[in-house]
Amino acid sequence: MEHTGEHTTIIGTISGTLLSVAATIDLQDITKTIVLAAVGASVSFLVTLFLKWVWRRFF
Repeated sequence: MEHTGEHTTIIGTISGTLLSVAATIDLQDITKTIVLAAVGASVSFLVTLFLKWVWRRFF
């Protein structure tokens, strides 16, 4: 199987970019992202329940 120079360059560029991004991500950033996602999902769920309750009660 023959690899052309173009494909090798693209694969090298993508893998180098991914590795450099992965090296700069800190565990604290990942933890913060997980916590914020959980808080956002919980608030969204509670607001949805509240709006359904308001809609059923008043309309």
